[in-house]
Amino acid sequence: MKSILVVDDDPLIRKTLSSHLSKEGFEVILAEDGEEALRKFEESFPELIILDIRLPDLDGLEVLLKIREKNDDAYVIIMTAYDDMKTTVEAIKLGAFEYLVKPLDYVELDLTINKAIRIRSLEEKVTYLVEEIQREYTIDNIIGRSPQMREVFKLIGSVANTRTNVLIHGESGTGKELVAKAIHYNSPYRGEPFIVINCSAITDTLLESELFGHVKGAFTDAVCETKGKFEIAGKGTLFLDEVGDISPNLQSKLLRVIETKDFMKVGGEKILKAEARIIAATNQALKSLIEEGKFREDLYYRLKVVEISMPPLRERKEDIPDLVAYLLEKINIELRKKVKKVPPQVMKLLMNFPWKGNVRELENALTSAVILAKGDVILQENLPLETGEKKLFPKELVPLREVEKDYIQHVLKTSKGNKTRTSKILHISRPTLDKKIKEYKLNL
Repeated sequence: MKSILVVDDDPLIRKTLSSHLSKEGFEVILAEDGEEALRKFEESFPELIILDIRLPDLDGLEVLLKIREKNDDAYVIIMTAYDDMKTTVEAIKLGAFEYLVKPLDYVELDLTINKAIRIRSLEEKVTYLVEEIQREYTIDNIIGRSPQMREVFKLIGSVANTRTNVLIHGESGTGKELVAKAIHYNSPYRGEPFIVINCSAITDTLLESELFGHVKGAFTDAVCETKGKFEIAGKGTLFLDEVGDISPNLQSKLLRVIETKDFMKVGGEKILKAEARIIAATNQALKSLIEEGKFREDLYYRLKVVEISMPPLRERKEDIPDLVAYLLEKINIELRKKVKKVPPQVMKLLMNFPWKGNVRELENALTSAVILAKGDVILQENLPLETGEKKLFPKELVPLREVEKDYIQHVLKTSKGNKTRTSKILHISRPTLDKKIKEYKLNL
C-alpha cells in the first residue's frame, strides 16, 4: 500500500484528507506541524507528501527544503490558502511537485496524486533499466578467473577512464562486444550513446553514409538529410565490429577523421566535430591484411592505441564452470525456467568440448538444454553437442544450404516449433528465421 504524509495544522483538513485518501487506497500518515512532519518523514519515507505552506512552528517552504535535503527524490505537493506568484515560484524552485490552492478541489488533488505516482513509477523503471544495463556490462559480469581473462580485466580497468582508441581481436563468439560495452559503461561517458556498426554487414557506399551521414540529394535514395553514427554517438563510443572488412577507400576517410577529429556528411560541405571514442573489433589477423595490402598500416596503429586480445574458450577451460553457472542464471530468467543443476559427467563433457564457436556456442547449447530439460537437471541428451560418437557432417558431401536447412529443421523440432526459442538458439533475428523457413519449406 502506498503511503502519503499529510501535514496541516488544521485538524478538520487533516481528518477530511485522511478520510478521502484512505478511501482511495492509501496509507495516510498525519502531522500537525513541521517538526512532527520531518520526524514522521524519516520514520516512514512516504511515497508522497501533501504539505501546508503555513505551519505553527516552521515555514512550509523550510520543511520542503529539509525534506528535499534528506531525500532529493521526495514528491511534495504544496497546498496553501494564499495564492501568490512569489510563493508558487519559490516552492517550485525548491523542488515542489505541484502547488494547489485551498479550498482543495479533490478532483484536481486526485489527478495530481495519480500523476506524481505515475511519474515516480516511470522514473523507478528508467533507473532500474539504466542500472541493469550498467550491471550487465560491468567487469564483474565478464566471467573468468583464468590468467588470460585477468589480463583482459586489467586492460578494461586501465582504458575505461580514458578516451583512448581500443582494438579488440579474437575469434567469433569470444565476447568482443561485451568487452567494448564494459569499457563504455565503466567510463565517465557511460551516459552517452554506445553505437554499434557491423562493418561486414553493410556495403561500402552505405557504410560511409552510416558513419558520416548524408545530405539530401547526395545520392539517388537520399530523400532527406540524415545523421551519421559519429554525430549520433556524440561523446560516447562508436564500436566498429569486423573493422577488417572496411574497404581501402573508406579506411582512408576513417583515418582522416581519427587524425583531424572532424568530418563532413556525404555530399555536404559543413564540417562537423567527431568526439566519440572508437573501439574496433576484428576476428581477422590485421597484420596479415596489411602485408596483403588490404588494410592500411597507419589506420591499424591509430586504432590499436590499446590492444585487447580475447582468448578462445578452449584455451581457458577452467572458466567453463563459472560461465555455465552465470549463463544458466541468465537463460533461466529469459525463459522463465529453473534448470540449474549440472551433473559432474555433464560438466566434464562441457569442459572437454572444443567450443569452436566459443562462449556464444556454449550459451546456445545451454539454451537448448534448458528448453529440453524435463526437471531442474541438465542431462547429456539435452545438449545439442556432436561428440565423438556422432558425425557433425553428412556422410556425402552436399551443398552448404542443405546442411543449414537440416540444422534449422532440427532446432525447430527440438524447440517444438517455437520460433522465438529457435531464433535465440541460432542467434538470428525472427525475420531471418521466417525467411529461412519459407525458403527451405521447413515444417513447424
